[in-house]
Amino acid sequence: MANVLTVENLSISFGSNDVLKSISFEVESNEILGVIGPNGAGKTVMLNILTGILKPSKGSIRFQGEDITHKTITERCHMGFGRTFQVPRSFEGMTVFENVIVGAVYGGGMPESKGRRKAFEILEMIGLVDKAEWFAGKLSLIDRKRLEIGRALASDPKLLLFDEVAGGLTETEVEKMLAIVRMIKNQGISIVWIEHVLQTMLEGTDKILCLAEGKVVLCGLPEAVMNSKEVSECYLGADEEC
Repeated sequence: MANVLTVENLSISFGSNDVLKSISFEVESNEILGVIGPNGAGKTVMLNILTGILKPSKGSIRFQGEDITHKTITERCHMGFGRTFQVPRSFEGMTVFENVIVGAVYGGGMPESKGRRKAFEILEMIGLVDKAEWFAGKLSLIDRKRLEIGRALASDPKLLLFDEVAGGLTETEVEKMLAIVRMIKNQGISIVWIEHVLQTMLEGTDKILCLAEGKVVLCGLPEAVMNSKEVSECYLGADEEC
């Protein structure tokens, strides 16, 4: 399969602190790449570079064969990037339906009529149709996370970047989140998924990338990575998230 995303020798430093050190990996079409690692490994910093929030010190990012290393956040969004945040960033004073429409019209550049149809389809998929007229600020944690995914889907992305969409959920809620992710994959969308809930990484990914101290420890099939000695050892220490 062709690569949707190719990252080569990605590095970033803040002063004398080398946060990422020559990170390289690939994401194929319709593939889910899980990203794990201890706090402070550089996972969220990596996501911020991929979306254009941060600029790398060196290295390159190619999306569907095109070098996007110096593209802006907006340009990446219009090219097919979607992203969630660890703390949901919905517009709390707007309804669930309005939140998704905003993503479709302003993120995806759709006419409002098409955006409304898209929003309804997404709310059906993520299980929020019955709460379409609720204000986002009134939602439970799992529904806020569902809405965060819905907003990211609204721009019609080819690649989604998830930052702990299962964090803080109960075991039953995690299963519901896994079901949503599987539906997204069935639509042919690739995903890079940072998560600390290891159940999601074992059951919801095609391969796993483990980061520690800004470097790739291992990348491979989920069970092989999770059962490896190197990955077990890398979780000892590092208690501040980058």
